[in-house]
Amino acid sequence: MSKIHASAVIEPGAQVDPSARIGPFCMIGPDVVIHADVVVKSHVVISGQTEVGEGTVIFPFAVIGEIPQDLKFKGEASRLVIGKRNRIREHVTMNCGTEGGGGLTSVGDDGLFMAGCHIAHDAIIGNRVIVVNSAAIAGHCVIEDDVIIGGLSGIHQWVRVGHGAIIGAVTMVTNDVIPYGLVQAPRGDLDGLNLVGLKRRGVARTDITALRAAFQMLAQGEGTFHDRAQRLGEETSSDYVHEIVDFIMADTGRHFLTPK
Repeated sequence: MSKIHASAVIEPGAQVDPSARIGPFCMIGPDVVIHADVVVKSHVVISGQTEVGEGTVIFPFAVIGEIPQDLKFKGEASRLVIGKRNRIREHVTMNCGTEGGGGLTSVGDDGLFMAGCHIAHDAIIGNRVIVVNSAAIAGHCVIEDDVIIGGLSGIHQWVRVGHGAIIGAVTMVTNDVIPYGLVQAPRGDLDGLNLVGLKRRGVARTDITALRAAFQMLAQGEGTFHDRAQRLGEETSSDYVHEIVDFIMADTGRHFLTPK
């Protein structure tokens, strides 16, 4: 029995693995690649040069791989690559990249993208990322592994959100967020560390203590924020703290959310 519903439109050139299931009234474009065990439920549009990784499930009315919402886009070739075992819920939109941003939007493995959220052009999304209902990630953002972005939140273009950070609901984030940071309030205050997430991942108490001390030093130490981070890197032996230091010292040209 065919795993492609009779009402689905699969354009010539599309590569659909025989184990994939394509539900009713879906439209799959000619440059799409769908890997093993993917489930596309119903009324889904997948277009552009889009690759959907093994075991991913896409729920009704999602639009995946359409052109960027960017007036600078002139029809150049660009891609969207989605990793394995993602859950892409109803009405999610994910756009392909642009020439000016490297031509690639990338989504890692094991993510959960809840209903109505948006992943814009040239965004790089890590593994195990959760984007809650109606949150939006703008173009050129980098969202590292294990990040949670709360519902109705917005991540400004070019912003980086570090590994293991959590963004509270209804928050606008306009500056980079350090790894393991906790950001909340309407204009995105860095309020502490994602201690719940650290404990859930089994991070050792010694590392959590080191992270607490590092956050305190970044908040209240002498010198500029970068001076404090550099001094912190010279004084700590914790790999977790070094991860924060390396993130801060990377030259991106953007400002950071700093502890209050």
